Amino acid sequence: MSGRRRKNKSKLLEKKSRYAVGKEQKYYRESGEELDEGEAEDSKQLIQFPVAMWNMEHCDPKKCSGRKLARHGLIKILRLGARFPGLCLTPIGEKCVSPTDCDIVREYGCAVVDCSWARLDDTPFNRMKSPYPRLLPFLVAANPINYGKPCRLSCVEAIAATLIITGFTNEANLYLGKFSWGHSFLELNGELLEKYALCTSSTEIIAAQEEFLKKARQEKLEDRLALPNFPQSDTESEKEEEGEEKNTISKVTKEL
Repeated sequence: MSGRRRKNKSKLLEKKSRYAVGKEQKYYRESGEELDEGEAEDSKQLIQFPVAMWNMEHCDPKKCSGRKLARHGLIKILRLGARFPGLCLTPIGEKCVSPTDCDIVREYGCAVVDCSWARLDDTPFNRMKSPYPRLLPFLVAANPINYGKPCRLSCVEAIAATLIITGFTNEANLYLGKFSWGHSFLELNGELLEKYALCTSSTEIIAAQEEFLKKARQEKLEDRLALPNFPQSDTESEKEEEGEEKNTISKVTKEL
């Protein structure tokens, strides 16, 4: 091969590599969003296992926690029908996430489905394949859309909960730290997450969940029974005064 051809070939290869676009970059270029490449590289070095999501595009892109994580390079977007080798959070799972899943997450990672809670029936969960489908135990949402609602977690909350339960607390804090309200999730669920992280099986997770809910119901009942005797309202006292005045007038009238 002549020197000129070699030179032209090297230029061509250089040009191709310069304009090569990854799947995530292509996705965000088509959707009009930008991927922070520098921050994505830093995030990949901190997270030693894959974290992914199937995006159903049900949510407002500006409010979607999954898309924000992808922009930070903390989550990989999977196409519908793609198989993920790690743990997958899905409503069709039969077991709860537990600390025994630690090795699965460390080796193969975890994935979540980004869909609207109002459109669960329209979501083809059977097309999101994983050998380790899992459910999350009872937790309370702290995201602005579903704050205070049980089990209505966003993508980042579901991922963080999974990571804490399986022993990856630092990684969970990294994910929650990308959101101004992330600390609220830990404040609302700190006690529960601690209990779940100490369990040794899915069965123990369920038992811890039931114990917590039973205690919460009992405390709520006791609070209702312990309501103090409030002072009468102005309306009630006014009515009583009016009644006393009428009685006094009737007595005086009789005496006259």
